[in-house]
Amino acid sequence: MMPVTAFIALGSNLDDPERQVGAALRELAALPRTRLLRASSLYRSAPVGYLDQPDFVNAVAAIETGLDPRELLGQLLAIERRHGRVREFPNAPRTLDLDIALYGDLVLHEPGLAIPHPRMRERAFVIVPLAEIAPDAVVPGRGRAADLLRDVDASSVARITGVTT
Repeated sequence: MMPVTAFIALGSNLDDPERQVGAALRELAALPRTRLLRASSLYRSAPVGYLDQPDFVNAVAAIETGLDPRELLGQLLAIERRHGRVREFPNAPRTLDLDIALYGDLVLHEPGLAIPHPRMRERAFVIVPLAEIAPDAVVPGRGRAADLLRDVDASSVARITGVTT
């Protein structure tokens, strides 16, 4: 399989979220047949859905991978499990959340896997870091990340300064 550029959305709000996201970025770089191309800055964002929880730390990583989408998803879920991810209820606090935001220009809707991520265009905590590292990345059927950035309310997202991933 030819390598594909994919974008992974990362988020954490438990157990030292900045450390969780930094460690996950290193684990993405170590995946088989995969290399980390770029990682965004870290961003602090307000929770969505279930509001009675700490703010999140978010980032987006660009990877080049020879893993197919299901293999990649399996690897991401394994990383989440290693970080103690528990799925108590939708939008619950979490040690680590890894989502395939984009996988080349693939559009896929299968049980347990939707690409592009179905709510990414509404979520500033994904669009802001995506536009930082890949403003020309195209969300199929929606347009360029830089254009989507203009249409999203980014008031709840702030770059974390003084932190390196």
